[in-house]
Amino acid sequence: MDVLCLGESMIVLAPTAAGPLRTAVDLQAGVAGAESNVAVALARLGADAAWHGKVGDDPFGLRVRDVLAESGVDCSGIRTDAERPTGVYFKDPGPEGTTVHYYRRGSAASTMAPGHLDGVRAPRLLHLSGITPALSRSCAALVEELLVERALAPALVSFDVNYRPALWPVAEAGPVLARLADRADIAFVGLDEAQTLWGVETADDVRKLLPGAGVLVVKDGGNGVTAFAGEERVYSPAEPVAVVEPVGAGDAFAAGFLYGRLQNASLEASMRLGHRLAAGALQTVGDLAPPPPPETVRAILEDQ
Repeated sequence: MDVLCLGESMIVLAPTAAGPLRTAVDLQAGVAGAESNVAVALARLGADAAWHGKVGDDPFGLRVRDVLAESGVDCSGIRTDAERPTGVYFKDPGPEGTTVHYYRRGSAASTMAPGHLDGVRAPRLLHLSGITPALSRSCAALVEELLVERALAPALVSFDVNYRPALWPVAEAGPVLARLADRADIAFVGLDEAQTLWGVETADDVRKLLPGAGVLVVKDGGNGVTAFAGEERVYSPAEPVAVVEPVGAGDAFAAGFLYGRLQNASLEASMRLGHRLAAGALQTVGDLAPPPPPETVRAILEDQ
């Protein structure tokens, strides 16, 4: 297996027409989750990608399985919990952007614990995010086991900070997420969330804070991305794009970058592919955007 992604995938509901959730009459349902978004994007690019997690024994859990499987993701490692539900969240569009309302406390995924991947063959890459340790103490211990203790060695581990203020406060999240990101082989963090979590100002400040990350990728929204690897520092400007929906763009970028690295592409080429996937996500309603044509992907990765 190329990549194994672990985390929580949920049902997302959003108004079908422009306007706030409060006055919406019709809602459209989809499947979303930071790690499963990455798994889907990687599978659509042609990687052998799997998603592991827990869902409820309910129609929502079945929908998660169906959507991921239809996208080419290996779902054989998904577990079903007969006692707890699949998580749900709602998008509430507004003039200042989209607000997210979570209904995931006590979900099936929150019961994941150390040993969850016992017996699983190590992939080339294990992808995790900072959302999972915020779900419960047992989930935090699972991430510790996989990222710090390297339970799936020799797999490389990538970690997207993905700070969610609705799940835990800065005072609690900041030290935990810094420690985990610093232990990753590949770490992703948005400059805005780094400023919130750690009070830094620039991408270089983030690198000084996280010297242990093998490859550190600092995303600065629509401006661009800076990647660090050893003494190498590469900046890649973002593609200009008319934004339809920003949610999911970070996951798309991570998938493109990881696919590039799996293909032994340079930092710069990997970032360019990340930008291309992120641009597609920004122009799509929902978290899952179609990938670029295979010939476009090859051209980007071969242009070193």
